[in-house]
Formats: sequence, structure tokens, C-alpha cells
Amino acid sequence: MIGTVYKSTGSWYSVKTDEGKFYQCKIKGKLRLENFKSTNPVAVGDRVNFSLEYNDEENLGIIQNILERKNYIVRKSVNLSKQSHILASNIDLLVMVITIKDPITTTSFIDRFLVNAEAYSIETLLVFNKYDIYNKEEQNKIDNLVEIYSNIGYKCLLTSTINNFNITNLKEEVTKKTIMFGGHSGVGKTSLINAIDSSLELKVGDISSQHSQGKHTTTYAELFDLDSNTKLIDTPGIKGFGLVNFKKEEISDFFPEFLREKNKCKFSNCLHLNEPNCRIKEMFKKNIISGSRYENYIQILNDENLKHR
Repeated sequence: MIGTVYKSTGSWYSVKTDEGKFYQCKIKGKLRLENFKSTNPVAVGDRVNFSLEYNDEENLGIIQNILERKNYIVRKSVNLSKQSHILASNIDLLVMVITIKDPITTTSFIDRFLVNAEAYSIETLLVFNKYDIYNKEEQNKIDNLVEIYSNIGYKCLLTSTINNFNITNLKEEVTKKTIMFGGHSGVGKTSLINAIDSSLELKVGDISSQHSQGKHTTTYAELFDLDSNTKLIDTPGIKGFGLVNFKKEEISDFFPEFLREKNKCKFSNCLHLNEPNCRIKEMFKKNIISGSRYENYIQILNDENLKHR
């Protein structure tokens, strides 16, 4: 049988078939995995083959193998620093929720988020929320950020759940997709989710309280069916990625505006630092590339966790 993993508790996996029936499944033996060490062989969002076991209990299954993943998102394991933890797989759209006050979302955080999304080939929607609370100067700052990221090619949306500003447009963006929300605590992710599907309000409240308790609060994700054939992956880990298994030489490939121009650099392995005839530095000096983007790129390069080839 084939199904989608909706929930993982470490040893048991809740798998839903395309016909809508749930089975509680375990793993038997070792599954063949990707070429990196992961603490969890099966992730929420995985499509899996499983067989039924007819014991004393009904709806029990054994996961035999994982079908090919379209993509996945990982972070460092909480307990094992040299290993990774797969947060979720087969994501159609990452929705990054951004506010510039109460709380502040820095461009550094935005760009690290986008690097991860680009690295794992996941489309991202930037949602600038709480637009109703900003004064004119703050609105200009938001408009400037929208211009920066729109020019790169990212889709941006201004929203407010107080007056339902652009909520209809947000629903259109996420409809019939498997979505994952990210952003700092307090930016309004829950309110936006409830605006998309008010029937999930109680569930989201329950999830939040569960995440604040117990030793497993930072690792387990869950998939929910929303209205309009939309699926939501809820996980607290999405709010802070950290860069895993990245090399210095490949970081610029995850900045789309760098990738488009890097073949014009003198050296094919240019890091865009102090090398002569660097197209990226030239564009930065001419303000063709955003100053904050270039500075955040340098900051990521200086991350002690990155390695040279």
C-alpha cells in the first residue's frame, strides 16, 4: 500500500492512504536513505510503501521503503551535532512570515531562510504581515524590502489579519499545495493559518501547547488537511534553520541574483570576496545588487560551520 506520513513520534508513524484511511506504522529493518546522516529515516510528508500486519490490533503497518522525495528541508539534530534532522519533505511552498517590529525580522534571517529554500529547491512566498500597524516610515521600509526581493524574483505579499488585507490573495497562493509556514514567534503565523482555514483554530492551539512541553517538543512535525485540498505542515523547527552540509563554494549559487551573473567573474571558483574582476562585487558597488544581500552573503561565508571542498 502507498500513503503519506502525517505524523511522526519517533517510533510510530501515522500514514494516510490516498483513500483517506489512517494506519499506524513502524519501520522494520534499515531503510535505504539519502547520502547524509539523519536522525530520522522517515519524515512528515514522505510518500511511503507499507504492508499490513494482521495481529491482535487493526490498522497496523510496516513501512517498507520511502518513495523518491521531491525535496526536503533539514536542520542540525538537537542532540547529535554532526547529524541532520529532516523537518519535512515534499513541500510545494514555504511561506515565510515577516514583520519589522513586534518582533523584528532581520534581513540576515530572511536570507538564511531563502538560502535553505533555494538549496532544497523549494518555492518561497514572502509574506510581510501586520501591515496595518506600521506608520508611513515603516511602510516605506517594507516597500523597500518588497522591491529588493521582488526584483530578485521572489513573490511577496503584504497582509493583515486585522482587516483581512490580502487574505484572499494568500488563500489563492496556497490552495491545492502542501505548505509550510516559517518565521519568528509572534509574527502572526497562527493568525494567518486560521484566516486561511478557521476550522483549524483549535488544532493549532493544541499543537502550540504540545510544543511547549516535553522532551520531544523540537523534533516532531504534523501534517493537516485544510480547505481547498491544501495541506499544512506544522513544525516549530522551521523558525530557525541553521545551515547544514553547506560548502563555502556553493553558497553564492543559492543567491539567484549572484547565480545569474557569476559566469562573468574572472575565476570560475570566485567567492566574490577579494578576487580580481569579480562581477558580483562590481554589481554590489554599483548598487545593482542589494547591499544587505551582499553583506548577509559575507556573513554566511564566515559561518564557522561551513567547509571548503
